[in-house]
Amino acid sequence: MRVLVDTNILISAILFPKSLVAKTFLYISDNHSIVFCDQNIRELREVLRRKKPDKLPDAEVLLAELSYELIPAAYHAEKLIRDAKDQPILNAAIIADVDVILTGDKDFLSLDMEHPRCMSVVQFLKMENVEL
Repeated sequence: MRVLVDTNILISAILFPKSLVAKTFLYISDNHSIVFCDQNIRELREVLRRKKPDKLPDAEVLLAELSYELIPAAYHAEKLIRDAKDQPILNAAIIADVDVILTGDKDFLSLDMEHPRCMSVVQFLKMENVEL
């Protein structure tokens, strides 16, 4: 399964390495294919630079050592999500045919889409029938 990991999941996993989010991220990296949108990577760096600059080197090491597919943000006008900054990420996920968008973002989670499915960490683990 191809799982697009949203920025908020990445940030949580980096800032809280013993959290359920971090454990889920590791589970996905071991059992599925991780997909990042280039916009998510830019957001990650921007947020860490602003709020936790001491964690930026950790993020860079993670990105350098992790196996993942990088897809480009898709900027076209179709509006499916409330927050305009999330639309290019959603478009990219649809175009790249990812199976799941793993996120904590309520705008993604409120979407009623069958493919890709937008899921929280808890929903994903329940679907996988995994306890971490």
